[in-house]
Amino acid sequence: MDIFFLIIPSIMIVGILLAMYTVISRSRRTTRAWGSGLTAEARCLRTYTTTGSGGGEHHRVTTVLHHVYEFTTREGRTVRFEEENGPGTTLEGDIVTVFYPGDHPERATARPPAHGRLFAESGCLLVFLGVALLFCVGFMISVEAAFSAWDDVAP
Repeated sequence: MDIFFLIIPSIMIVGILLAMYTVISRSRRTTRAWGSGLTAEARCLRTYTTTGSGGGEHHRVTTVLHHVYEFTTREGRTVRFEEENGPGTTLEGDIVTVFYPGDHPERATARPPAHGRLFAESGCLLVFLGVALLFCVGFMISVEAAFSAWDDVAP
């Protein structure tokens, strides 16, 4: 039975570590695009939303706005990319400035540079995930200690 209290937190720890990796890699990718100095004018080809709902009593529904952009690099390569959670004011046909790294233009972003905001958002997410990680590890340690103490007392 005590293995159940170790497996579930272990699965949660793997998920938390994966989420931390995702936050860090997205932040690095965006910072790299902003720092490359390469920009292009892109046309918004399409906007659409996706919705999802979490289970539970209140059925919270989340909506994510997607934009599909297309631009031409300085080398003449046409690149199309999709970005989530862009501004709701960008509509199909609008021209926006995109920032892209020279070696991976498909990792472009249409978000204007805001290093402080990106740092704050990523930092807050990492702190939250770190607290959840510490909680899982602490829970596993306390459960293991409790079962060890129970085994010492049991006849």
